[in-house]
Amino acid sequence: MAEAVRHDKTARQLRLLSHALDSGRLGPVRRLVHTLAPAEIGNLLESLPHDKRMVVWGLVDPEDDGEVLVHVGDEVRESLIADMDADELVAAVEDLDIDDLADLVEDLPDAVIDEVLRAMDRENRERLEQVLSYPEDTAGRLMNPDVVTVRADTTVDVVLRFLRLRGELPEHTDHLYVVNRRHQLMGWVALQDLVTREPATPINKLIDDELDSIHVADSAEHVARQFSDNDWVSAPVVDDGNVLLGRITVDDVIDIIREQAEHQALSAAGLDEDEDLFSPIKRAVRGRVVWLGINLLTAFMAAFVIGRFEATLEQVVALAVLMPIVAGIGGNAAVQVLTLMVRGLALGQVGASNARILLWKEARVALINGLLIGSLVGLVALVWFGDWVLSLVIFAALVINFCSAALAGVLLPLLLKRMRVDPAVAGTVVVTAVTDIMGFFSFLGLATVIMLR
Repeated sequence: MAEAVRHDKTARQLRLLSHALDSGRLGPVRRLVHTLAPAEIGNLLESLPHDKRMVVWGLVDPEDDGEVLVHVGDEVRESLIADMDADELVAAVEDLDIDDLADLVEDLPDAVIDEVLRAMDRENRERLEQVLSYPEDTAGRLMNPDVVTVRADTTVDVVLRFLRLRGELPEHTDHLYVVNRRHQLMGWVALQDLVTREPATPINKLIDDELDSIHVADSAEHVARQFSDNDWVSAPVVDDGNVLLGRITVDDVIDIIREQAEHQALSAAGLDEDEDLFSPIKRAVRGRVVWLGINLLTAFMAAFVIGRFEATLEQVVALAVLMPIVAGIGGNAAVQVLTLMVRGLALGQVGASNARILLWKEARVALINGLLIGSLVGLVALVWFGDWVLSLVIFAALVINFCSAALAGVLLPLLLKRMRVDPAVAGTVVVTAVTDIMGFFSFLGLATVIMLR
């Protein structure tokens, strides 16, 4: 429901912007842009063709430039950065949080990176270098090293005076982290405890040491799953020695979840989630033609199978009419299983320990669905062509193809995962190829054996 409201709001804002830009009235555009959050501006920029995008980008408050760049895809970000001079870029990114700056820094020109590093104090420069030292899609790359730490041998009154002197807290701060002299994490203290307890209360009486921390090498998927399972607002990041390195906050995790959803939806069609909706034709062609070529190859394989039964098709024309049903419904059944598997693999719910049980369950589901759908299609074929043998053939072919779809839908994602190939990217192409080939082979093979004997 909330997602639908957000989409309706974006569509309405896009209409208003487009009408104002078409009429040449920039005043309404500027007023609308200044009422939006950086993430909303980023979403609108991605929805505009290049010329209009550049006009709107020029109307964005310079103070929001850095945050907007964080919230757009790689291709759109590249085009926006290309439109800015070095001074504008330095001003845009110098006030970003370390984790957000780490997302952007590799897309910036070398001269701008050098200028940004020179403008940073030594502590923040070392923090940025630390974050960039970790691989992408790990907790180390997601974390913000800006954390507030306290010692266990102080009191509530001392901590509150320290916070007043500090003046402000990082966003989404719900805990203060308690560390020892070696900066190892001992636990954390909730802010609500600090403001509700007596000033003389020792901090070591308020420490919560039962909540889990996140290891710096944990994957982004694992981090998102931990936040979802525990309803965290923030979580500490530690190394092998339990030294506190930083923290991850819920806003970063929401970005991870959204990116994962976009990745699964677009990768199934062979698309890149960072592709600009209005990218140049040459780039769009280059990004899609590979998977179209793979699809073409699998189509030729299916056509080869059909060609082996050319004599059968010439004698029984009705087979050509019914062939798309066998392949099409088998492909849909395989994609259903594949979607469940990709989601299960992404959430860590599927592995070697339960794959056999899952395969047995899906095989039974496929058999039942095959019997039901096969019976229905067989009855239609009988009424349509008046041939009970043809009806029996398509019934059997559908049962076989449904079972093939279940096997392919469960086993191929596991195999692709083991081969370090993303099942969300290659899965649909592979499983539909299997069901096409098996569907045609079983249908035409059975027809050859039974109807032309």
